Amino acid sequence: MQIEPQAIPDVLLITPRRFGDARGFVSETFRLSKLAEAGVRFSFVQDNHTFSAVAGTVRGLHAQMPPSAQGKLIRVARGAIWDVAVDIRHGSPSFGRYVAAELSAENWRQLWIPPGFLHGLCTLDDNTEIIYKMTSEYDPETECGALWNDPDLALPWPISPERAILSEKDRVRPRLAECPAWFTYETA
Repeated sequence: MQIEPQAIPDVLLITPRRFGDARGFVSETFRLSKLAEAGVRFSFVQDNHTFSAVAGTVRGLHAQMPPSAQGKLIRVARGAIWDVAVDIRHGSPSFGRYVAAELSAENWRQLWIPPGFLHGLCTLDDNTEIIYKMTSEYDPETECGALWNDPDLALPWPISPERAILSEKDRVRPRLAECPAWFTYETA
């Protein structure tokens, strides 16, 4: 398992190895001890499986506030996504900055997004399936988010706003500058 810190070092790009033969392959997609060595010291308590039928489906930018803040380990089982994490920890040297990666069934990469980050994605293929491991259970009372195409964030989405397929909730979220301080940066 290859683990690479990104431009914001708390976000990790993880590439599990695949061992294949004529029958197919086997891959260890999660090992607690390897992630702990890389600084991920959370327990995962919930798995989600998301299906998006059409390329250009945008989900995000989402997070959950404390006490139900979520870290997410994201991987793609079928298709491809452009995945993004935005630092919203007030006081962080990287506040408002983002890390993005293409995750696909072909490249087999995963993205670790710790609590304190907004998460968003855009499907690049039809019939895309995404699997999330999360450190807290879903809690609608603590759900928060910011506008997916906030001009202050200037995220380089791989789709134009008029072609994006969004939920109504994601379409009308506030800009990050209008949001309260949901998280505070804490040094180790």
